[in-house]
Amino acid sequence: MSRVLDGVAIAAEIKAEVAAEVSQLAAQGIRPGLAAVLVGNVAASEIYVRSKVKTCADLGLYSEMITPPETVTTEEMLTLVADLNAREDIDGILIQLPLPGHVDTKRLLDAVSPEKDVDGFHPVNAGRLQAGRLSGKSSALVPCTPAGVIEILKRSGIAIAGQHAVVVGRSDIVGKPAAMLLLHQNATVTICHSKTQDLPSITRQADILVAAIGRAGFITPEMVKPGATVIDVGINRITDRAEFEKFFAGDEKRAESFSKRGSTLVGDVHPQAFAVAGAYTPVPGGVGPLTIAMLMANTVRAARMRRGL
Repeated sequence: MSRVLDGVAIAAEIKAEVAAEVSQLAAQGIRPGLAAVLVGNVAASEIYVRSKVKTCADLGLYSEMITPPETVTTEEMLTLVADLNAREDIDGILIQLPLPGHVDTKRLLDAVSPEKDVDGFHPVNAGRLQAGRLSGKSSALVPCTPAGVIEILKRSGIAIAGQHAVVVGRSDIVGKPAAMLLLHQNATVTICHSKTQDLPSITRQADILVAAIGRAGFITPEMVKPGATVIDVGINRITDRAEFEKFFAGDEKRAESFSKRGSTLVGDVHPQAFAVAGAYTPVPGGVGPLTIAMLMANTVRAARMRRGL
C-alpha cells in the first residue's frame, strides 16, 4: 500500500521550529516582519494572503497587509516597494500574484530588495540558488514551494542522493528551482516540459517524480515507476461533473462533497496513479501547506541575514 506523505503534519513541525526561533529573536529585541501586498479584490488571493497574515500572528511575526486598488500603476507600485525596501521593521516583502495586466510584474519583482525577497523570485536569489549558495550571510532565499518539496522528502526519510528525480514543469517559480534544489541534494535530475518527446518513457525512470505542470490529472498510472515517490505540486479546481467522474468515479465520500460544494481539488497527478507509487503527497494536504510554512521560515531567515546573525 502506498505511503501518504502528510504535508499538514510536516508544515506544523516547521511552524513550531519557526515559532521557537521567533521567540529566541524576541529575547534579543528582534521581531521579524513581513509585508504582504495584495492588489485589487481577487477572492482566492485575498483568502491566501489573509492566511499568511494569520500564520504570522500565530507564530509571533509582525505582518502588514497592504491593499492597493486594482487601478494602481506600475510607478505607484514601484514607489510602494521602495518604501518597504527602506523600512527596518520589514524583513520580507511578498507581492501576491497574479497582478493586473497593466502592472509590469517583472519590473516590480526585480525592484524588491534581494535581501527581503522571501518568495525567492529575484534574479539575484535565482543566481545564488544556481551557484549552490544555500547557507551563510549572503545565501539564497529559495522559492517557498520547491523548498517545501525538499522538506517533505527529507523529513519523510526519502533518500534523494543518487536517485533519479524527474521534474515535469519548468516554471521559474517551481520547476526550475525544484530541479536545482534536487541537484544540490545529489540527485540525478531530468527536467521535462511540453516539448519533451515520449514523456512517459522518461517519467517511468523516476525514483522521485515531481509534477508541477498545472494540468489536472496529467500524470497517469502508466507514467509512474512502481514504488516511486510522487510529489504532486498541482492544485486544480474541478467544477464539471464529467471531469469529476474521470478522476474520482466510485469515490462516494468525494462525490458527496462535490455535490455539496460544486467543486473539488485534484493535483497534476491522476488519483489512480498514487496506487502505483511507493509514497506520494495528496491534494489537498500535501505540498500546499508547506508553501506558507516555508514563507515563515524565509522571513525569519531574512531577518537574521539582514542583521548579520
